[in-house]
Amino acid sequence: MAKSVIPIGPFHPLQEEPEFFTLTVDGEMVVDIDVAIGYNHRGIEKLSEMKTFDQSTFLIERICGICSTSHPFAYTRAVEDIIPVEVPERAKYIRTIIAEGERIHSHLLWLALAGHFLGYNTVYMWVWKLREEILDVMEILSGNRNNYAMFKPGGVRRDIKAEDIPVVAKKIDSIIPTVNRLKKAILDDPVLHARLKGIGILTKEEALDYCALGPTSRASGVAKDVRKDAPYGAYDQVEWDMIVTENGDVWDKAVIRILETYESIKIVKHCLTNLPDGEIDLNIKDIPPGEGIGAHEAPRGETFHYVRSDGTNRPARHKVRAPTFMNLPTCKATVPGYTVSDATIILAAIDPCYCCTERVAVVDTKGKQMYNAQDLIRLSQEKTQSLKRKMGIK
Repeated sequence: MAKSVIPIGPFHPLQEEPEFFTLTVDGEMVVDIDVAIGYNHRGIEKLSEMKTFDQSTFLIERICGICSTSHPFAYTRAVEDIIPVEVPERAKYIRTIIAEGERIHSHLLWLALAGHFLGYNTVYMWVWKLREEILDVMEILSGNRNNYAMFKPGGVRRDIKAEDIPVVAKKIDSIIPTVNRLKKAILDDPVLHARLKGIGILTKEEALDYCALGPTSRASGVAKDVRKDAPYGAYDQVEWDMIVTENGDVWDKAVIRILETYESIKIVKHCLTNLPDGEIDLNIKDIPPGEGIGAHEAPRGETFHYVRSDGTNRPARHKVRAPTFMNLPTCKATVPGYTVSDATIILAAIDPCYCCTERVAVVDTKGKQMYNAQDLIRLSQEKTQSLKRKMGIK
C-alpha cells in the first residue's frame, strides 16, 4: 500500500497554539511525523518591552490561561534576580498556594479531556465537576477563577484572609474522596490498561536527548523538578514527593498527573496551616541595570524567563520559554510505530495547551479529504470500544 500523508493542524483543539503535524502513514500505521510551529505569534516579548516591569506581569499572565500563574512566577523571580532580593516569607507561601492550586486544576483538565478523547465521557464529566471546586478555591483566594493577578515583582498583590483559610481547607479536603474514586476507576480499568500501556513510549535516553520537561520526562524515569532541584517559594518548607515512573508511555503520564494531584493537595494544606505572619510585598520602586533569570515548575514542566534591565522602568529584553516548546519534539520518538487512532492521545499526552479554532483535514496522496477532527476522535474512541469487546467488557 502506498504511503499517505495526514496533516493535522495548524489549528486543532488538542494542540497548544496552532501547530502543524504531518503524519506519514502506511495504512493505519504512522511511520513518520513532522511538526511545524510559529503560526501564532502574538508578540508577547516585544509588548513586554513597552510596559513597565509591573504591567508586564499582567501581560505574561495571558500567555496561557491554564498556566496563568506559572509565567508570572518565573517572570517575577527573573526581575527579583536582577536586584537581587528575596520576597517576604508570607509572600513565598501565598505564591506556592496559588501555584499548586493551578497545578491541581491543570492536571484535572488534562485528565478530563484525555477521558473524552478515549471515549470515557463519564470521566470527563466527573473531573470537570471536581475541577469547579478548585476554581472556587482560586476565586476565594484571588478573586479570579483564572488569570489570578496575584503576583508582582517583590511579592504578591493580595493577602489571604484569616477567615478564608478554614473555608479553603475544607474545600480542599472535600475533593479528596472524589480524587480517590477517580484514581481507582482509572487505574483499575483493564480497558485503559490495554489502551494506554505500551503506547507512545519515550525512553529515558530519548527524554534526556530531547530535553523533555515535567511529567513528560518524569514518566520516563528522569527525576527532574525545579521545585526539588532548586527550591524556591515554600517548596523547601514542605514535605512532598516527586513522582517518577519508568515506562514512559501514555499510561505513566496519566499516573504521574493523578499522583501529583495528591502532592499538590498536601502542599496547599501545609502552606495554609503554616502560613507565616508578616509583609507580603517589598514595594520595589526601581530596577537597576542587569540581567535576571527565573524558573518555575509549571504543570507541564519548567517555565523559564529571562529579563534584562537597562535601568529604566521597562524591560530592555524579555525572553520566554514555555515547557511545551521543549516537549513537543518528543513526538518524533513517540508517534511513529503506532496507529492513527493512537496518535491523537500520544500528542495530547505531553499536555499541550489549547487553541480555539479547529481546522483539520486528512487527505490521501490524491488530495481527497478523508477525515475531519471529529473523525480522528471517533477513531480513538472506536479503538477503545474494540478493546472492550475483545476483553468481553460491556
